[in-house]
Amino acid sequence: MYRDVSSCNTYNYGDALYWDARYVQEAESFDWYQHYSSLRPFVRRYIPTSSRVLMAGCGNARMSEDMVEDGYENITNIDISSVAIDIMRRKYEHVHQLNYMEMDARDMSFFPDKSFDAVVDKGTLDSLMCGSDAPISSVRMLGEVSRLLKPGGIYMLITYGDPKVRMPHLTQSIYNWKIILYIIPRPGFEKPGGSSSNSHLEPVPISDTGVLPADFVLEDPDSHFIYVCKKMDETTEVSDISSYPLIADAL
Repeated sequence: MYRDVSSCNTYNYGDALYWDARYVQEAESFDWYQHYSSLRPFVRRYIPTSSRVLMAGCGNARMSEDMVEDGYENITNIDISSVAIDIMRRKYEHVHQLNYMEMDARDMSFFPDKSFDAVVDKGTLDSLMCGSDAPISSVRMLGEVSRLLKPGGIYMLITYGDPKVRMPHLTQSIYNWKIILYIIPRPGFEKPGGSSSNSHLEPVPISDTGVLPADFVLEDPDSHFIYVCKKMDETTEVSDISSYPLIADAL
């Protein structure tokens, strides 16, 4: 395990003080990487609206609000920043489907084992991977995510981390996750010269070591990666997690 320096800078993204200061200066809503509209086909396919969902590292993003508007009934939002949680509690105090709690994703001992049907992570693991204690932080967070998921539950990781730097962390046998990968271009990306040869709604075959097919072309070099990790148990067959192409308009 190692520190992911591919998109890091001098900031300590694992530090609450950094995020408190940032949210004081940038109080307006901001969604990292992708908006819910782009992620909706994946969220709706793998996470039923009746699920108890944990948004790990919610920040001041609109994603949870958008999910509630799309029918989701129970979303617990946590963040290490007391400033962000304060802002969001006040903003959504009348939205009963949303709950906000100040909490470090590396220590979620407040919640009992198997508390959630799904955990959504849009940039939180990435932030921890930029810290000086990245190897320990990533293990602690992923261990907590695994502990909190019910059997059959989904950890949906949206990240800039390509398979070579993320799969070694996600494929640890202790988690017992079956992983499906999707790759989507950054918002606003247009392929030079015309239409894309890839459908981002189709899963991308991948090895446990993070090797993509030899003929796979990453058309957007700044693509985002969606790892759908299903927690298996002794009664769950690998084939139970479908990996067929999604249909955006039908979900």
